[in-house]
Amino acid sequence: MIGVGNAPCSWGVLEFEASHGGASAAQVLDEIAATGYAGTELGDWRFFPTTPDALGAELAARRLGLIGAFVPVALADAAAHDGGIAAAVRTARLLAETVEVRPELGRPGIAPLIVLADATIPGSVRAQRAGRIRPEDGLSPEAWTIVTRGAERAARAVRDATRLRTAFHHHCATWVETPWEIAALLERTDPSLVGLCLDTGHLTYGGGNPLDLLDRFGDRVWHVHFKDCEPVLARRAREEGWDYQTALGRGLFCELGRGAVDFAAVYRSLATLGYNGWIVVEQDVLPSMGTPAESARRNREYLRRVGL
Repeated sequence: MIGVGNAPCSWGVLEFEASHGGASAAQVLDEIAATGYAGTELGDWRFFPTTPDALGAELAARRLGLIGAFVPVALADAAAHDGGIAAAVRTARLLAETVEVRPELGRPGIAPLIVLADATIPGSVRAQRAGRIRPEDGLSPEAWTIVTRGAERAARAVRDATRLRTAFHHHCATWVETPWEIAALLERTDPSLVGLCLDTGHLTYGGGNPLDLLDRFGDRVWHVHFKDCEPVLARRAREEGWDYQTALGRGLFCELGRGAVDFAAVYRSLATLGYNGWIVVEQDVLPSMGTPAESARRNREYLRRVGL
């Protein structure tokens, strides 16, 4: 069985904007539960409680599972690795200890996991060129060594400290965005150590197809984010040279079912692969969409029509 969750980022809790969108932690949890989701990711550190007892009590009161946590690390900067790895381990310990205190927050055989990503840097060349990255915009072989060494170090530290797994999240406006960059990272990392978080929207805007990725790397997919990508706006963003933040602000990642991603086909492919982890909805909510709760409800209703 695949679990369907949501995340605080759908309520405007976004680390790269240092903004909590005005929503309290209690409101976010209440609305995730009320709109039909079975679990949540952790969100930014300190948005939810950071002690196992307190976090477990908040989730258990709403019958929400604890899915995992997104941890960005500037992987291309070797000097940033130690601090990023320490943050990943700290977060993993909170996840593991919370489920230990409250076993009902986990799904049988599916422990929470760390969702590791290269850090997004607003204003960088990669942020300026997101959605239209060329091979010459990528990393050198030496830089790839730094990135993959950092990802493996983080995953190994998380595993050694907590036994939790780490799934790498490819992300627009980072050094791992395009299909060939995702392949390069997976081919350079230990498949028993580093899995993949497939994000359907980021992959689509980055020039990829979720079905192609699942066909090639399905056994590496340990976690899934469902996000849609509006094709007309994506084309305009590429043609007019918008940076990543401009594209986001104009509605690049639309509500599920309104863009280019074939979610029914992605779900069928995941089921064929025997995937039994979580699918987490991540929705960038604009004022024209109404409240985050209204958007979350529409996304959940769409997924029910798909079969989830």
